[in-house]
Amino acid sequence: MKLTEFLLAFGGSFCAGLLFNIKGSKLLWAGLSGMAGWIAYAFVVTHTGQLFFSVFTGAIAVGVFSEVMARILKNPATVFSIPGIFPLVPGIAAYETIQYLLSDRLQEAGSKMVETLAAAGAIAFGILLVTALFKLAFSKKQA
Repeated sequence: MKLTEFLLAFGGSFCAGLLFNIKGSKLLWAGLSGMAGWIAYAFVVTHTGQLFFSVFTGAIAVGVFSEVMARILKNPATVFSIPGIFPLVPGIAAYETIQYLLSDRLQEAGSKMVETLAAAGAIAFGILLVTALFKLAFSKKQA
């Protein structure tokens, strides 16, 4: 795990926050959301070598960070979760899928496509799981 990776994850999420017109200190927290997700991803991939589980763990970290900051800063969780998942998005795998398809290497294309869809599904499921658990926990407290 390298510090430059964490800083680049922060920068990627920070810039995504700029694209989504996030203002003020919330932009810093959006960047930290991406960094938190990448730290979790890097830790798990270093110790297990499993891409799907690593991306899922990173998405859970982004989800937890986003839900906590949403309650602290009184903003929707999506302000922090959408920019936070940018470093985890499997862009290179999607690019390689298309590249293999264009060069008529269908077996490699199929393999990369499955990897891409699994990573995207892991991100979606991780965020969904955390959001559902937070809603369940806070609806029980208020009732």
